Amino acid sequence: MNGEGTEKVSVEIPKALYDKIKEFIDKHGGFKSVEEFVCFVLEQVLEEETTERPYTPEEEEEIKRRLRALGYL
Repeated sequence: MNGEGTEKVSVEIPKALYDKIKEFIDKHGGFKSVEEFVCFVLEQVLEEETTERPYTPEEEEEIKRRLRALGYL
């Protein structure tokens, strides 16, 4: 997912948040602008929310252990 080259709309954020983001970018780099940073973060959040996360093998074993203890397996 990439917001470049698409129609854009304006979204307002508090100036204090804008300043924090700008300071973060100036200190850590990696982004050309506050807009690029905000788009990246929002895309990541949406991806996390819409992507099914399978259990790790350790989590699966813990679930099986608990189900066995309850008599389901």
